[in-house]
Amino acid sequence: MEPPFRARVRAGDENSFRVLFQGHGRAVYNHCFRLTGDWSVAEDCVSLVFLEAWRMREKVEPHGGSLLPWLLGIATNVVHHRRRTARRHRTLMERMPPPGLLPDFADEVVGRLEDQEQIAAGAQGAGPVVAAGP
Repeated sequence: MEPPFRARVRAGDENSFRVLFQGHGRAVYNHCFRLTGDWSVAEDCVSLVFLEAWRMREKVEPHGGSLLPWLLGIATNVVHHRRRTARRHRTLMERMPPPGLLPDFADEVVGRLEDQEQIAAGAQGAGPVVAAGP
């Protein structure tokens, strides 16, 4: 006799997780999309939801109904955590001093190229190369 679906999920049966994703992946995506309003973020969140479900699989009760409410609870927590992380990142970036202007390095590159030409010409015995103009 085969153990119930929840018991197989709890035991880490990969085929059960495939069935879980196929059966509830779209509903989890829709929930994440409603919470975020961004399809790309919702896709990322769905991945995180099922990774978190895998990590927490031992907490699934072996008997009961659908696992969709459990997955939607994980999805809500994932979205809230993502928002909190984004807010902290924004706050940190706002406290950073503005970047200073970077000097134009083109003149330095031209100077180095001219130096290399002079060294190469000196090595061949042609004498120093004098650059025209300022």
